[in-house]
Amino acid sequence: MAVKKPAAPAAKLSKKEFKALSEKLLLQPKTVWEQADAKTRAEIFALAEDYKTFMDQAKTERRAVATIRAAAEQAGFKPLGPKAKGGRYYAELAGKAIALLVLGKQPVVQGVRMIGSHIDAPRLDLKMHPLFENQDLAFLKTHYYGGIKKYQWFARPLSLIGVVCTAEGRTVEINVGDAPDDPVFTVLDLLPHLSRKSQEGKKLSEAFEAERMNLVIAGLPLEGEGNGDRIKLAVMQLLNQRYGIVEADLISAELEIVPAGNARDVGLDRALVGAYGHDDRASAFASLQAILGLKSPAAPALAVFYDKEEIGSEGMSGAQSRWIEHLVAAMLEANHEPTDYLTISRALAASKVLSADVNAALDPDYPEVHEKNNAARLGYGVTLTKYTGHGGKYGASDANAEFVAWLRGVWEKAGVTWQAAGMGKIDEGGGGTVAKFLAAYGADVVDVGPALLSMHSPFEIMHKADLWSSVQAYQAFFVAK
Repeated sequence: MAVKKPAAPAAKLSKKEFKALSEKLLLQPKTVWEQADAKTRAEIFALAEDYKTFMDQAKTERRAVATIRAAAEQAGFKPLGPKAKGGRYYAELAGKAIALLVLGKQPVVQGVRMIGSHIDAPRLDLKMHPLFENQDLAFLKTHYYGGIKKYQWFARPLSLIGVVCTAEGRTVEINVGDAPDDPVFTVLDLLPHLSRKSQEGKKLSEAFEAERMNLVIAGLPLEGEGNGDRIKLAVMQLLNQRYGIVEADLISAELEIVPAGNARDVGLDRALVGAYGHDDRASAFASLQAILGLKSPAAPALAVFYDKEEIGSEGMSGAQSRWIEHLVAAMLEANHEPTDYLTISRALAASKVLSADVNAALDPDYPEVHEKNNAARLGYGVTLTKYTGHGGKYGASDANAEFVAWLRGVWEKAGVTWQAAGMGKIDEGGGGTVAKFLAAYGADVVDVGPALLSMHSPFEIMHKADLWSSVQAYQAFFVAK
């Protein structure tokens, strides 16, 4: 076979031609701020104020559901039911997950535009028998929830938020530690003068033990005669007087220990927001903003706010449950379409889905864990993560090229500033989202959300511009034809 002659070398480009060719052929990343006019900058900061209020109100999944429900009702959404009228509804699941849906001009069976986020976050939970007394202090035994660095939860002010359900059928809400005059709680840490052998000589994973993460709750004994745990009894007396509960009621409680304090601006220029639970309430807030203003889109829209993502999307309120099938069936019913399982399956398989979850931003202090060409950067807009998982893409949801290309076109037409990134170097670690559970129905799914620093810590960092860009991206997705 004849060997072809090499092509003639290209003519030498001028500086102007080189620049023009680069702009035409190469990716040119720009920050949201570089492209924002004065009006947009004002919108970014105004949105962040609303977001901080949301974060202060939504520190647990139950409080997030209540906050989302209130916003939905204010925007005119009605409870979903057999007699519901109109085209904008909401539905709850056990007070721990919620969905907002808007019927469109197209039949539901032709597919739904869905954004799925999660409203749980890493935290400390209580054990079933939590209360005990030791060395004249009362404590609550904890069990950590989700992927945390345990040392970050020692020696910091903490709040106790949740519900206690009694055998008589009462549900008692508890929220102590968030109000300015509230007492707070803490997990004790060992002083550096005595920690040489107990902590400093051990691996980080061994130095801070989960069974030592006991919450200090009280220190005054019950006055009067009698033997036994006087401080523990004093605690229960306070709880009984205030809430009408007894120790056995703690078995049927969902009490979560979360950082005390509000979301705060970070930096002299206030460009960043620091808060507990950006992962994934930032995406939840953005998708809520995107759907609240929808009236009659072309395709029916659905925003689902899941629980339990941080422990694998397990349980009735997680994305592995079949609640999505119920929601789509309810949409079909509300739109007077058949609700047999084949129709539900067809609607799900024809759907386009954004798994709204955060990504890890390039950390300037730890660049070695990132592959810089494929790392998200703060301020560069919402992040598209084509695949998740770890190692050889194990446990991944890997979006197909056609769907990614379609989404790129949607965003480019809408003027959305966005970036594409993975999560760290291949063998450094990895992560997963609700995407793979929704992809199991045959729907097109890809991960989209803002990037964070200090993810899974009690004080995560996000750029305000990326939150704004996330809202823009989700809105464009909902209304695209």
